[in-house]
Amino acid sequence: MLRVCNMDIEAYLRRDYIKNLVNQGKRLDGRKFDEFRKIEIENNYVGEKACGSSLINLGNTMVLVGISLDVGEPYPDSPESGVMTTSAELRPLASPYFEAGPPGEEAIEVARVVDRGIRESGAINLEKLFIEENKVWIVFIDIHILDHDGNLIDASGIAAISALLNTKIPKYEDGSVIYGEYSGSLPVTEVPIPCTFAKINDKMLIDPTLDEEYAMDSRLTITTTDTINAMQKGGVGSLSESEVYNAVDMAFEKAKDVRKLL
Repeated sequence: MLRVCNMDIEAYLRRDYIKNLVNQGKRLDGRKFDEFRKIEIENNYVGEKACGSSLINLGNTMVLVGISLDVGEPYPDSPESGVMTTSAELRPLASPYFEAGPPGEEAIEVARVVDRGIRESGAINLEKLFIEENKVWIVFIDIHILDHDGNLIDASGIAAISALLNTKIPKYEDGSVIYGEYSGSLPVTEVPIPCTFAKINDKMLIDPTLDEEYAMDSRLTITTTDTINAMQKGGVGSLSESEVYNAVDMAFEKAKDVRKLL
């Protein structure tokens, strides 16, 4: 019981310290408020075990995304379009707070926000994934959180689009998928990039660390291409109209820098 109390006190003191730093115009890791952590990307990380993959380090946050394709039935309302589905797994090795089992609230939110940004941007030309009547390619985006130090949405979204950009379509012949042989690249036409902001006191910080997420009042994720594709708010605090507009402008600018890495 004493250990729990000590942990609570430590967390409270750390939040208070971060809030005081922000009031002074500073961040714990020395970054500017509008500065991403270092982004490192390794494509085709799992080799031939997936049709496409990407490992990303966003500071100390590490995410692996694998892309697999299979043949299945289209949705009834779009019989000549392929299908995309996204899932996220928060592995216990990534954080002592993650547990094995069905996806929790945080995993579901990560998967949905990443999926929405890709889907609403039209990043994948799904019409080109039509094979024949009642048969289309299904694209599975599997997100694996390997190390959690904040901003899982941006790390996952960047890793996902990076993996999609290097995904190959397996050969389909005589009603069978021939894995290990490929017929071409996945038709990716847009590169949506999510940018997440944490509001701490009255300041907006891009790419929050885990400590900053504990101290934040609210969170805003904006996914963009040449337009806004998706937005997601988190936390209990409010955001003013000017804060949202400023975050949108910054999201467009920072997304350009991230695309250069891809």
